[in-house]
Amino acid sequence: MKKLLFVSSFLLIALQSVNAQALYKSTWESIDSRPVPAWFSEAKFGIFIHWGLYSVPAWAPTKGKVYEKYAEWYWARQNPADKPSAAFTDFHNKIYGAKTEYPDFVSEFKAEMFDPAKWAEIFKQSGAKYIVLTTKHHDGFALWPSEQAWNWNSVDVGPHRDLAGDLTTAVKASGLHMGFYYSLYEWYNPLYKKDLPKYVSDHMIPQMKDLVNRYHPDMLWTDGEWEITSDQWKSTEFLSWLYNDSPVKESIVVNDRWGKDTRGKHGGFYTTEYDIDGDQAVKREKSGRPWEECRGIGGSFGYNRNEYLEDYETSESLIRILVDKVSKGGNLLLNVGPTADGRIPVIMQQRLKDVGDWLAINGEAIYGTQAWKHSTKSKKDPNMFFTTKGNDLYVIVTKWQDIPMTIKDVPHVNAVTLLGFKGKIKYSSVNNQLTITPPVVSPSDNLSRYAWVFKIDGGAI
Repeated sequence: MKKLLFVSSFLLIALQSVNAQALYKSTWESIDSRPVPAWFSEAKFGIFIHWGLYSVPAWAPTKGKVYEKYAEWYWARQNPADKPSAAFTDFHNKIYGAKTEYPDFVSEFKAEMFDPAKWAEIFKQSGAKYIVLTTKHHDGFALWPSEQAWNWNSVDVGPHRDLAGDLTTAVKASGLHMGFYYSLYEWYNPLYKKDLPKYVSDHMIPQMKDLVNRYHPDMLWTDGEWEITSDQWKSTEFLSWLYNDSPVKESIVVNDRWGKDTRGKHGGFYTTEYDIDGDQAVKREKSGRPWEECRGIGGSFGYNRNEYLEDYETSESLIRILVDKVSKGGNLLLNVGPTADGRIPVIMQQRLKDVGDWLAINGEAIYGTQAWKHSTKSKKDPNMFFTTKGNDLYVIVTKWQDIPMTIKDVPHVNAVTLLGFKGKIKYSSVNNQLTITPPVVSPSDNLSRYAWVFKIDGGAI
């Protein structure tokens, strides 16, 4: 009996020892072997939120290169100690005076009208499936009671409120995935400037672990990685902990911004931004990895009160952007920039509602879909896009036409329907070529606006 107990104890200890071994080691080869959790690729549409002290001045030029329009870069763009932009400096001195420094804005960042439940309702109505909040941008200001950002967080100063925590609670209650943006570097953190290894080990990594342990996010969206390598950031060391020992090790999703050597090469899903590098976007599409395009409704991520109507994308163009990215196998992370008092600008709410209204009818052709392998052969019309789900093929048309549409490489057709339309659709199928005749419609049919979806039952076989 004693021998049996001894053997059982030995086997238990051995099993525990095996389980204790890290499944994912601190190497990119091992980290990259972890599959991106399926929920991300199925979600397709998310909402980005850039909100912080930069929401107080809320200003950037609306002309110039893409990066020059980012209002969230206000501190670095107007700081005389850095390489300031004349446009930012002139505006700052004129409105606030040269003696006003960026940290002074904390007294005006009050978030007094912030209603997390209302935000969650707006996001839910938009049809988005996940939310990503800037918990800390490059200025280092944290939107939660971070021990590593003493007196430089939204609980100690400013709103005196756990903004990240309150929004997380509301978003999760609405059934959406909650994610956090986190900047690895901080422009003017003395420790980052003087002792990088200590900044990483004593500030950055503990701060990221605090976010994960405290709020259990579904996504960690890092940025500000480009100055140094992933080895210097100790990225694989952190990701090994995240994938092996964190409370969200099975479900969390991360991006590819973990060092100047990682974009489009390592991490979780790959990223593009405002389609700045077209060649990089193409590479991400062909990489076989899940990928995501992020952009604002306007030209800036942070709220820019210098923008006019013409600086915002129309609802039609946003739906086209979503369709384009999803048809190529990607996701769209569409940004809103709240005001300093905690309001989502009405024009942004309106755009989100239009996207949500469209998805309410046509979401079947977006959520959980994949790119169609024959899309490049059949896409002669720039207003025609394709997605697939199971055996079904979806033809998304962004410009209505009255003449028949022809689609090649469709050997099986069981039926053709128009999402949101109750009538029958005429079609013919000859030699793997499908011809669809759009129906005659009227306003009383209440079809979706901006884009229309023909579902080909069995078309993806």
